[in-house]
Amino acid sequence: MEGRPSRKKRAEMVQEVLNVIRALAEEGRTMLLVTHEMNFARQVSSEVVFLHQGLVEEQGSPEQVFGNPQSARCKQFMSSHR
Repeated sequence: MEGRPSRKKRAEMVQEVLNVIRALAEEGRTMLLVTHEMNFARQVSSEVVFLHQGLVEEQGSPEQVFGNPQSARCKQFMSSHR
């Protein structure tokens, strides 16, 4: 009986999707990606936009947004997702 995928299977499925997205990024494809996978976003992004309540809170390079966020909300979010 197949129900919801197991935790292991879900993790494998997520990894498969991330591998496809990474391959597309390496090809130079332009993408808009919405994710909570912060480590992945840091690795494959050329531009990061941090939204809060539907508004742009912070925007910049991955190094700037992840490494030196300016807004209080972005700093809080990034510190809780390291």
